[in-house]
Amino acid sequence: MKIAMLGSGFIGRFYAESLQGYRSRDKIVSIYSRREESAKKFAEDYKCDHWSTNMEDAIAHPEVEIVCIALPNNKHEEAVLLCCKHKKAVITTKPLGRNAEEAKRMLLAVEQAGIFNGYLEDLVYTPKFLKAHESVKNGALGRVLWAKSRETHPGPHSDWFWDIEQAGGGCILDLGCHCVEITRSYIGKDIKPVEVMCWADTQVKPIEAEDHGIALIKYENGSIAQFEVSWTFRGGLDLRDEVMGTEGTIWINSFLRTGFEMFTTGKGADYVSEKAESNTGWLFPVGDELNELGYNHMFMDMFNSMEKGAAPKETFYDGYVVNAILDAAYKSAKSKLWEPVKLDIWRGQEGLSKPSNYTDYDADYYLVKEEMTHYGTKKLILKNKSTGKFEERILA
Repeated sequence: MKIAMLGSGFIGRFYAESLQGYRSRDKIVSIYSRREESAKKFAEDYKCDHWSTNMEDAIAHPEVEIVCIALPNNKHEEAVLLCCKHKKAVITTKPLGRNAEEAKRMLLAVEQAGIFNGYLEDLVYTPKFLKAHESVKNGALGRVLWAKSRETHPGPHSDWFWDIEQAGGGCILDLGCHCVEITRSYIGKDIKPVEVMCWADTQVKPIEAEDHGIALIKYENGSIAQFEVSWTFRGGLDLRDEVMGTEGTIWINSFLRTGFEMFTTGKGADYVSEKAESNTGWLFPVGDELNELGYNHMFMDMFNSMEKGAAPKETFYDGYVVNAILDAAYKSAKSKLWEPVKLDIWRGQEGLSKPSNYTDYDADYYLVKEEMTHYGTKKLILKNKSTGKFEERILA
């Protein structure tokens, strides 16, 4: 693939390291940056012949096959519309928009233009997530009842994140978009999210947006998702997921405590891992950061899908649904009530209800629980179907 990179900052460089390192045959051929010095430095570092401070020039470059958007949130729509104008395939960093209306406009624009579109939600491409998700799809956990995702760290790297007008929100939009798509994937992306309850506050940072948020998301089939996000967490980047089903549980720690621990006095230590707050004392490095954060698998899916003429796992439609859920979260944080998820475009199942998961013990009883006691006998807790009363039964 011949790529135009829009943005030369932190995420643009992360993307470039993966793009030009994993498949080996992909190449950034055009770079746009708002600052000339940044554009030149990026072009030099990644051996890119064409750079520009004009976004349309970078997109319209004749060699470009696909455009990768790594810009502040308020620049996404402008970039997407230029890709539509020049009929260039487009992939964009998360979140898709600052809100669902903005995301919907971008979704409809790329579909009307008939161009390939991909939503760069890297955390549903991490090796641990891919393995866990496959297990869930194969039924290892039974019916998913609850999915929880947590992302917390001391705050983002660039100044625009802290400006609510440019970013569109605080940590809920920045980090919650990851958590929503992770939990939505476990529950089933064809299951409709129906309402959200959210608490948010600005606890530490001198900003207008929230720096901490917690939410519950109800799905039409009775499943519930939960996210915890913060820009106030001290100690690095904490990425954790939990999934609970009728037949099992999954716990994942993706970044902070992964079995790689190191102590150093600081001599020779420099960069440790993303969002690490210290380079001395006990540290938690990451073996292959690009891979552990999902970038390699994400771009492989994007480019392989494009070459096959198929949609990738994550498209602008997914980004739109995420934005709609987060809109409801923001509304709930203000109203202190459950707020409905407004989805003008829904392409999943409709009219689902909470399924019954009762297990028959026999014609007269439901099985509530079976256990082996510490004194060596098996005990059953049963519920009488007709009377509703519970009783214990000891098996010899």
